[in-house]
Amino acid sequence: MTVLDWSVLVGYFVLMVLIGVWSRTKIKTVVDYFTTGGRIPWWLSGISHHMSGYSAVMFVAFAAVAYSYGITVYVWWAMTIGVGVGIGAFLFAARWNRLRAKQGVVSPLEYLARRYNLSTQQALAYSGAALKVVDIASKWVAIAVLLNGFTGVPIRWGILLTGVVTMLYATLGGLWADVLTDFGQFVIQFGAGVAMFIGVLAHLDGVPTLWKMWDQLPAGHGDALNGPYTPIFLIAFLFIKTFEYNGGMWNLAQRYMAAPSGSAAKKSALLSSVLWLVWPLILFIPMCAAPLLVHPGKAEQSYVALAQLLLPTGLIGLVLAGFFSHTMAMVASDANAISSVITRDLAPVLVPRVRQLTDGAALKMARIVTFTFVTVSMLIAIATNGEGVVLKIVVDLVAATMGPIAIPLMLGLLPWFRRSGPRAALASWATGLIAWAIVKYGVGSTDTTLVVALPLATSLVVYVGLGLLAPENRADVDELVDSLNTDPDEVGTRPAAALS
Repeated sequence: MTVLDWSVLVGYFVLMVLIGVWSRTKIKTVVDYFTTGGRIPWWLSGISHHMSGYSAVMFVAFAAVAYSYGITVYVWWAMTIGVGVGIGAFLFAARWNRLRAKQGVVSPLEYLARRYNLSTQQALAYSGAALKVVDIASKWVAIAVLLNGFTGVPIRWGILLTGVVTMLYATLGGLWADVLTDFGQFVIQFGAGVAMFIGVLAHLDGVPTLWKMWDQLPAGHGDALNGPYTPIFLIAFLFIKTFEYNGGMWNLAQRYMAAPSGSAAKKSALLSSVLWLVWPLILFIPMCAAPLLVHPGKAEQSYVALAQLLLPTGLIGLVLAGFFSHTMAMVASDANAISSVITRDLAPVLVPRVRQLTDGAALKMARIVTFTFVTVSMLIAIATNGEGVVLKIVVDLVAATMGPIAIPLMLGLLPWFRRSGPRAALASWATGLIAWAIVKYGVGSTDTTLVVALPLATSLVVYVGLGLLAPENRADVDELVDSLNTDPDEVGTRPAAALS
């Protein structure tokens, strides 16, 4: 890292904070803070949706997978997300938006109290929020490991640096700051990714590298599925990512809710789907080519070694800023989503007088919750001091939460599952978590496919099965679900009174 590299990185951090300060002027109420009142253009919502879907874990853990197994990481990860988001464009995106526009919903979990009951909403909210803190802590560790590899900055100081900057702009500017910084980060990341891609081609055989390198790499590196990644794992991951990236990961539901209309939300989802199918290829090809160029002590450091080998002064700082952009985009959006769940769903139940807060007081509370969430996740990350395998944490958490939490959350939006009520939702949540705990800790299975697939399959079977065998018919649920079929007459207006 030269002075120019450091200047690029410091300039990036300053820009993010300035965006947060400017975004603060657009925030008047908690509706603005959490959903922008539906004022985000579809193309900006789509870019933000894409940027909020991955972090520096990609450049640590997934770079290690690409280094060890090849292009399979694109197939089972990025491609499944792209396909899943494309499916969600037609099933979920518009419905999330109509929850805001027609039902006054501000938090992704707010509608669950009416769709099922308060107990279901609280169970999903508490379990999801608790696990999300640990998930975000793993992302702080990932970016700190990268910063340490490039600069030698100690892990703890790296966590503090990225955490404090993210805390500032996320707390000040809410979802507006998240979305605008996502766009800025996308531009920076585009430059960094293209620079690395060109650097690899120039260092090897030029454009023919794209088809010649697979014969030079270890056997299997050009295969769609390689190593522990099997067809069953691919199918399970497609189901998981379809739920996760269309709202099961709460922050991504907010991107749909923030669009002006249901049709605009659908367009934003389609844009994000295309980005997922195309852009990760630019990022993963250098990672796959890394065994031909570098031999780091750990596979997790392969992308760092590649950047240090190939990139000139200034571009290393840009690439590092690109790493930060991914992590800070995801963490800021997660912080906003968790804050909305705590502020709108958990706090009013614990302290009923929260419901009577003025707009100004509610907005202040939202900012305090966001600040607290980021702080707690940073403290957990600092306590680990970079120990542990990041990919293991992320995959375990997805397996633990996406089925049990996302199944009732997502399928509850669709008319075909209107007869699955509170019994089905709670049973699905509980049995999914139990199945994961048994497989992971009871049996001690190390089969990645089993750990990922079983909790999702268990939750899905229980939710659908109880809806068919013990249907719960309610007129208010029919009214809620049917209201999500079409956009309101006046699109983009401020939402009505929130669901109680």
